[in-house]
Amino acid sequence: MAKKKKSGGRSSKSGVQDERLPKLLGLFCVLFALYLFIAFSSYLFTWEQDMDKANWGVLLTPVEMANWLGRLGAVLSHQFFYWGFGCPSFILVFLILTTGMSLITETPIKKLYPVYQRSIIVMLWTSFLLAFLTQGATFPWGGAFGIVIVNGLDSLIGSVGIVALLIFAFLAVVIWNDNPDLSDGLQWDEVKGAFTPDNMQDTLRSMFRLTPPRPPKPQEPETKTVKVLKPRVKTLTPDSKNSDMPALETTEEKGTVSVPKTIAKNTKEELEQKVKKLTQNQLELNLDKVVQEEKEKEGGVEMEIGKGDNVEVSIAEENKNHVEPYDPTLDLPRYENPVLDLLESYEDQKPVIDRAELEANKEQIIETLFNYKIEIIKIKATIGPTVTLYEIIPAPGVRISKIKSLEDDIALSLAALGIRIIAPIPGKGTIGIEVPNRNKQIVSLKEVLASKKYQEAKMDLPIALGKTISDEVFIADLAKMPHLLIAGATGQGKSVGINTVIMSLLYKKHPSQLKLILIDPKKVELSLYNRISAHYLGYLPDEEEAIVTDTTKVVQTLYSLTVEMDERYNLLKKASVRNLKEYNQKFVARRLNPEKGHRFLPYIVLIIDEFADLIMTAGKEVEMPIGRLAQLARAVGIHLIIAT
Repeated sequence: MAKKKKSGGRSSKSGVQDERLPKLLGLFCVLFALYLFIAFSSYLFTWEQDMDKANWGVLLTPVEMANWLGRLGAVLSHQFFYWGFGCPSFILVFLILTTGMSLITETPIKKLYPVYQRSIIVMLWTSFLLAFLTQGATFPWGGAFGIVIVNGLDSLIGSVGIVALLIFAFLAVVIWNDNPDLSDGLQWDEVKGAFTPDNMQDTLRSMFRLTPPRPPKPQEPETKTVKVLKPRVKTLTPDSKNSDMPALETTEEKGTVSVPKTIAKNTKEELEQKVKKLTQNQLELNLDKVVQEEKEKEGGVEMEIGKGDNVEVSIAEENKNHVEPYDPTLDLPRYENPVLDLLESYEDQKPVIDRAELEANKEQIIETLFNYKIEIIKIKATIGPTVTLYEIIPAPGVRISKIKSLEDDIALSLAALGIRIIAPIPGKGTIGIEVPNRNKQIVSLKEVLASKKYQEAKMDLPIALGKTISDEVFIADLAKMPHLLIAGATGQGKSVGINTVIMSLLYKKHPSQLKLILIDPKKVELSLYNRISAHYLGYLPDEEEAIVTDTTKVVQTLYSLTVEMDERYNLLKKASVRNLKEYNQKFVARRLNPEKGHRFLPYIVLIIDEFADLIMTAGKEVEMPIGRLAQLARAVGIHLIIAT
């Protein structure tokens, strides 16, 4: 059976034609713009020789022209300059070039409409101006368009009227395009009954974007009566400590300040103690007297503002029962992190260090190097859980490459499964030889999580990866990686590594701070985590199981995660921050309004096991969302862990 074409699609043949034709047309426009630019530039120097002969009939006769591009260049230049708009005709070259580039780059022509509009207006106004300034000149500076306009208006309104018309047209274009705010700079002097010179000068500067206006002269504070309105927020109950109520806003508009009623009821001394300072939009008020009685019908109280003590009223003044920062963990106040006693301990199974083995390995390494005439000054052993590192300092004049070439010979002499030579060790002037221990030590998860380094870690997403070769606990921050790939052959411990990472996060993060999305094509590796689906796992709302095992559901889950990523970026844009950490800090400080869509954003960790099998079954449907998440999701707190 023939495969059906996707709806809304088009054939490859028509698609190729649709893409080629605009690009060819755009290339023609670019070349034509270049041709006109050279021809116009040549006309500036050769117009006297070509003016009398540059007509359309000359294209059919073999007449020599002085223009650099021959007869066609001379005719086109003469038509645009003499019968057109004069020197402003170069703007047409710019428009043709811009159109061609937009066709080549497949940019919609609609986006160029403002450019077309402004360029044509500038060309017409400039042609009019040049024709007025060069009346009687032989060279057509303003072209036939400007000359006709000037000759027609000269007898009607005179030269002074033309100047006024030019100034009016210029200011009209500026106001129409930029719409400058003239209310601040242009003020009416009530005493003199006219615009003051200082205000007029500042207004003109703001209109034409010159130097910034001068600061206003200081004035003495005047006594004003300000009406304090009731706060337009919901009433808090004693148990609503952690509600998502926004901070109150204080605005200054026509002498009105929004202040909570509880502030109006307090005395002057209590007000000075409860008002807090913030860095944004603070109003400095001189508070002398606060009237204690509240007028319920008018919706506020009267407050006298005049000379007196300085009191700062912040834009984020909160209700007295709602001043503490937002705490996301109060959504589950009785939740407790799992205890370490749930994990098994392997303290009694630690192998005893075989000193004889260490000395034997040292002697074998020294003897092997001596057989190849390599002298060493010093050798030191660092015992790790599974590998012992032998650090050697070679004698002066010994080449490092010569030691690295003896890797197989040293492994043979030590009867080891395989060794690794680090030449040199970063940060040290030594060469390292890693030799596997015969009796390996088990590094338990309980030992790592109980370590001081993990317990006191200040990382956003701390994950315990084991111990280093020097027997030190190794903790990494997933938020700084920002993604993790766990790769290895079958039986090398990829699933164990995934479980270790998950447990590290569960022991450190609260459910309100972390959400896990688990994808397990094998259906058995991550099934144990179904028990925490109510708190930690994120999944589609119509799914019964939190752990995704079906390939079709995997695609839906990944695309829904990209939607969440885009939504988070919109929230970060509204909050004027760059990453999730800054956003949550702003939200916890109650500087973001939940009524405008803001919410506390937990970290999201996507964990995929057997990624190779997923690629074989889903293919490109999975590659696109994973590629987007890998490139963009880090800043909004979405991190990937893939095992393959």
